[in-house]
Amino acid sequence: MSSPDRVLNAGVLGATGTVGQRFIVLLSQNPMFRIHALGASERSSGKAYRLATKWKMSDQMPLGVRDVLVKPCDPAYFSGCDVVFSGLDASVAGDIEKAFFEADFAVFSNAKNYRMQPDVPLCVPVVNTDHYAIIAAQRASRGLTRGFIVTNSNCSTSGLVVPLKALQDRFGALSRVIVTTMQAVSGAGYPGVASLDILDNIVPLISGEEPKMEEEVLKILGGVSSDATVCAPLSNLRVSATCNRVPVIDGHTECVSVEFAGAPPSIDEIKQCLREYTCEAQDLGCASAPEHIIYVAEEEDRPQPRLDRNAGAGMSVTVGRIRECPVFHVKFTLLVHNTVLGAAGASILNAEYAAKKGYL
Repeated sequence: MSSPDRVLNAGVLGATGTVGQRFIVLLSQNPMFRIHALGASERSSGKAYRLATKWKMSDQMPLGVRDVLVKPCDPAYFSGCDVVFSGLDASVAGDIEKAFFEADFAVFSNAKNYRMQPDVPLCVPVVNTDHYAIIAAQRASRGLTRGFIVTNSNCSTSGLVVPLKALQDRFGALSRVIVTTMQAVSGAGYPGVASLDILDNIVPLISGEEPKMEEEVLKILGGVSSDATVCAPLSNLRVSATCNRVPVIDGHTECVSVEFAGAPPSIDEIKQCLREYTCEAQDLGCASAPEHIIYVAEEEDRPQPRLDRNAGAGMSVTVGRIRECPVFHVKFTLLVHNTVLGAAGASILNAEYAAKKGYL
């Protein structure tokens, strides 16, 4: 077990992709981590990072990684890493991530492969860090000493569960949620959606996205079993998602309608609840935890991706247009930065939390 305040050596898998690049930007600015190893495909292995990568971030490539040699995604090349972040595509993440946590590495994954396994925390770190309670059982069942895996959610799920968690905690169970997303092209990675498909257009399908949202929300907003061995997803909440790709670079916008299981609160009570929402990562002083988890926008035409995606350095969710719903109880529009809280930022805050709580 490491000191909760020492600098940790971090490895990044899938370091040349867009999520991997976001990991590198955020880690280079984070006082808790030192980038120790970068891994990517055989095509990139052995090259200096600056030569292996088509850099797509608006931030400059950090000087400290430009000449780092990219390594194969094999545990043998990541000796000395205290934590490993995975930005791997789901097509290859399963076997590689398994090799790392079975080699006793702490793995924080952005991929979908292990999200729905009962003994793997699916954790949005400003929502459900109580699910870390099952890590001891996960280790025991796999014969591990230090290793484990924690996943973060789908990028669109991450924004949705934040206000839902605040409402559930304050006002009790929710019964039905309908969400329609307008998702940025960065969520598709690089090269992503063809320009002829997305320019002057909206694509009303993101393959596999809707069932992921509908299932992940139930697991995240649920609890853990009484013996702390597995997650216990909600059984009394129904979620319906419709997902669209829109010509925006960063920032997922979601239109949400919510029905409470009991008597609904007033709009003013809902706004106050959202403004006052806090989480344990803030109390622990985690570097990536935002000062305000939820920003309530009072302007009638907010949130907007270009104006609001960087709220809380991309770790906050902005909620606006909060009003009564004639079908359910309340409806609102939210915005989440899909590659920060929706991807790399969530994994990094998950690791900060794990360090503060003594899991690393």
